[in-house]
Amino acid sequence: MKPEQFRNYILSPENRAAGEYILKLAGPLDGVVVLGSGLAGTLDSYGTWGQPVASVPLSCIPGVSAPVGDGHVDEFRVYQVPRGGTTTTIAVALGRTHLYEGVRPEKVTALVRAAAAAGARTAVLCNANGCLRDWNLGDVMAIEDHVNFSGVSPFTGTVFLDTSACWDPALTDTLASVCERRGTYAILRGPEYQTPLETRLLAAAGVDCVGMSTVMEALTLHALGVRVCGMSVVTDLSFASAPTDPTAVVETGKRAQKRVFEGIQAVFGS
Repeated sequence: MKPEQFRNYILSPENRAAGEYILKLAGPLDGVVVLGSGLAGTLDSYGTWGQPVASVPLSCIPGVSAPVGDGHVDEFRVYQVPRGGTTTTIAVALGRTHLYEGVRPEKVTALVRAAAAAGARTAVLCNANGCLRDWNLGDVMAIEDHVNFSGVSPFTGTVFLDTSACWDPALTDTLASVCERRGTYAILRGPEYQTPLETRLLAAAGVDCVGMSTVMEALTLHALGVRVCGMSVVTDLSFASAPTDPTAVVETGKRAQKRVFEGIQAVFGS
């Protein structure tokens, strides 16, 4: 299958119906933002975009499930964002679905497929991570590459996708000008955290941060011709002696909201 055929193959009738739902809700999209653990309040706390022009539960969009992870909210908003004397239409998801919920990758990526079907051409994907480097809690990393250790793909069939530029270099540079770090993110399926040996193996392989999301979305968006960039918040130090606390992960994510908004604004704002 040729890349120009991916879009027709990947977008199911349900994805297209979801795109039509968004179009009727707010018109064509220019971009989409997905916020991760502890980041749902980013626009409320630090945003300067004003009130959304539309807001509905994510679970109202055909094929999209209500998020169940800690720090995720079942809400989908659309904003009109000033940019260069005009406005851009940006959809923001305050939560996401994960593989560890026992669902297929098609369900994990239903939201971004719908956004692409509604016209989105740029995406900013955000998450929380366990850090494998000597970094600081609350640091925000611009994602420049990923490793898929989930054991699954968002595609079935001959979608032979070139992933060498999955993370858009220019957009990544834009985020890196705002973020404290830049590096590589690896996805594990979860829901359990990695063992000490898995942590050492991941670090030795060149992984900087690890989590349980985002990669399925990034691959899908890239295949659909959407420019992808992302930010990952250091919410846990994987080599620390203390066990990982999911509540602390969410709280640390909240403290990074200002930096995350600055990154989103750098991509979509004036």
